[in-house]
Amino acid sequence: MESTGVYWKPIFYVLEDSFECLLVNATHIKQVPGRKTDVQDCAWIAQLLEHGLLRGSFVPPAPIRELRDLTRYRKSLIHDRTREANRLHKVLEDAGVKLASVASSILGVSGRAMLEALVQGTTDPEVLADLARGKLRAKIPALQKALAGRFRTHHAFMVTHHLAHIDYIEEAIDALSRRIEELVVPFATQMAALDEIIGVNRQTAEVILAEVGVDMSRFPSDSHLASWAGICPGNNESAGVQKSGKARKGDRWLRTAMVEAALAAIHVRDSAWAGRYRRVMRHRGHKKAVLAVAHAMLRTAYHILADGVVYQDPGSDYYDRKYAERVRRRAVQMLERQGYQVTLQPAA
Repeated sequence: MESTGVYWKPIFYVLEDSFECLLVNATHIKQVPGRKTDVQDCAWIAQLLEHGLLRGSFVPPAPIRELRDLTRYRKSLIHDRTREANRLHKVLEDAGVKLASVASSILGVSGRAMLEALVQGTTDPEVLADLARGKLRAKIPALQKALAGRFRTHHAFMVTHHLAHIDYIEEAIDALSRRIEELVVPFATQMAALDEIIGVNRQTAEVILAEVGVDMSRFPSDSHLASWAGICPGNNESAGVQKSGKARKGDRWLRTAMVEAALAAIHVRDSAWAGRYRRVMRHRGHKKAVLAVAHAMLRTAYHILADGVVYQDPGSDYYDRKYAERVRRRAVQMLERQGYQVTLQPAA
C-alpha cells in the first residue's frame, strides 16, 4: 500500500484471542535500531509492537476515505484529459493545422466547431475561420492562415477518436463531481469556511477535506500538518551543518492542490499571499516562494478546521508590518559593516 509518497506496512498481531491491525510507517520503523535482515524483519517488527515502539499512522474514517478515492480519481481523469488534448494537438500539428497558435483553446466552442467541420470534410480555410465565435472573430485573418494545412482522411479518423475520448472523460469527471458534492453535504460549514481563503476554490476545498478530514486532533499543530503533507522546508542537519532544505515527501495529492491554489492566490495583488510571495521570491526564487505560500495556506486551513475561525485577509503589507523590526535591524547592521554610524529618527 502506498500513501503520501512512502510505503506503509500493515502490522497484524493476535492479542488474547482478538485480531487487531495497526498501520505503521515504514520510514519510522527504519529509524528504530535493530536487526534489518529480510528473514528477521517480521520478528523484529513484532517485538517492537510488543514493547510499544510502533506508532500508528493517520487513517481517516470511512466517509473521508470514500471522498478521497473520488477526488483522487477525478484528478487522475483530469490528467488523462490533458494528455488526450496533447495527442489531439499533435495530430493537428502533423496535418499542418496551427489552430493552437491563434486560439487559446482548441477545445473551446470555436475550436470544436472547426474540428468537427474538418472531420466532416471541410478544408476551405475561409469557411473554417468563419466558424469563430466571440473575441476570436477578430483573428479571422490569422485563423485562415493557421487552418490552411494538409488535413487528410487519416487525420480525420484520429481526431474523431480523440474527441470522443475527451468527451467520455469529461462525462466521467462530471459524474464524479456530482457524487463528491453529495458526499460533502455533511461538511457544508467547513467547505464554506475553506472557500473563503483567497486562492482556494470549491474543488481545492474538497481535496483538503478528502486528504486530512475535519478532525484536526490527529495533528498536534499546524506545523505537524504541513510536515505530514510535505509542504514545509526539509530538516537535514548533520554535525551542526544544514545540508539541504528540500521539502520531504508527503501527500502528493494535497501538495498538488495547495500549490495550484497558491499559484492562483499570488495573482491577487492586494492579498497577504501575494505579499508573502514577493518577499520570498526576491531571495529564494519562484518555486520556493510558491511553496512558501502553499505552506501558509495549509496552516491557515488547519486553524479554520481546528478552531472554527473565519479567514480574514490581513492585506498585502502584513508580512512587512510583521517583520518591520527585523528589516530595520538588518539594514542598520549592513550600514555599520560598511563603516557608517547609523542613528534612526522617526519621520514627522
